[in-house]
Amino acid sequence: MQAGIGLAGLLLLAYVVQAVAQYLLLHTVPRIRAHMDTRWARVVWHDKVLRRLARVVPSLVIQAGIGAVPQLDPVAFVVIRNLTVALTVLQLVRTLNALLDATLQEHAQAPGGAPTSTRSIKSYVQLGKLALTLVGAIVIVAALIDRSPLILLSGLGAMSAVLMLVFKDTILSFTAGLQLSSNDMLRVGDWIEMPQMGADGDVVDIALHTVKVQNWDKTITTIPTWRLMSESYRNWRGMSESGGRRIKRTLRLDAASVHFLDDADIERLARIALLAPYLQEKREAVHAANAALGPGAAAPANLRRLTNIGTFRAYVQAYLRAHPGIHQGMTLMVRTLEPTPEGVPLELYCFTATTAWVQYEAIQGDIFDHLIAVLPEFGLHLYQSPTGHDIRAGLRQQSLQ
Repeated sequence: MQAGIGLAGLLLLAYVVQAVAQYLLLHTVPRIRAHMDTRWARVVWHDKVLRRLARVVPSLVIQAGIGAVPQLDPVAFVVIRNLTVALTVLQLVRTLNALLDATLQEHAQAPGGAPTSTRSIKSYVQLGKLALTLVGAIVIVAALIDRSPLILLSGLGAMSAVLMLVFKDTILSFTAGLQLSSNDMLRVGDWIEMPQMGADGDVVDIALHTVKVQNWDKTITTIPTWRLMSESYRNWRGMSESGGRRIKRTLRLDAASVHFLDDADIERLARIALLAPYLQEKREAVHAANAALGPGAAAPANLRRLTNIGTFRAYVQAYLRAHPGIHQGMTLMVRTLEPTPEGVPLELYCFTATTAWVQYEAIQGDIFDHLIAVLPEFGLHLYQSPTGHDIRAGLRQQSLQ
């Protein structure tokens, strides 16, 4: 009866001490934390950390007072002591896990409280929690069986091969996470493409085992972390940070519409403001070259003449140079590619002054709308495969003839 009364009193004391500790921790410490307003204070004195820390107190009180319980059986003393030690370790592990969660939460926030795009430490936090759980489990089992934790650890050495097999994915993912982080290969917010995994969108989460990508159709693709090191993927962060997004598209011109320009064509095109400097320079160069031919100028094949496709290429170059939506500090080029059965490709290679998708498409569409519409001014035609309308129009004209 004395032992029972002593245990009941000890449990009541532990409950009262826990209530007092929890009240002090959750009502006094937050005021100090708010007054200090530092990042480490928000982490160490997080509400969840303080709440779990208060739960460590009862087991410590019982450990300290169990020896004072009168007439307690020695076996019961050992059992209760081991149980309280195990409970203390459990609550300490939960407290440290809460501390890691608070660290992750604070790291994910900018100093002003807004979300930040710094490197994710979620994989390290998860690995730390896993290590704490394993160590805590070993200590708890050792406390319950009243043995040294070193004995259990020595026994685990013989199971290393089994543990390596069980935690294979964890080890691979952790190694991959270290390489991704140390080489700055992936961050939250990066746009990546990984066709073999069906991923094309923004990275929204980097964890120990998985990386989550939100695709442009708002679906979520989950990629094992280790696959990002064993397989290739494309990261568009460099494009975003450069401030320019590439335009690489061709206009396929009908080869039959390519011809030399006569004087009337040159005079007409010289009225285009963007072309005036180019035509002035070219006319002088052509006149000087032809004058140097002497009697050979009588043969048209010997003469140097301007072409409509070359003049159009110069116009496109000048148009891009004057366009406010084109980045003038990056590569800007207009070139004629090898002719194909689908026409003569004229490729535009330049960069927009913005990386935003909507504005990029608007600038690109505006440029090609204008260039397609201005082609007839140069006597050029866009190549297009015959449609049913073209065939009907040809047959109708043939029947009229």
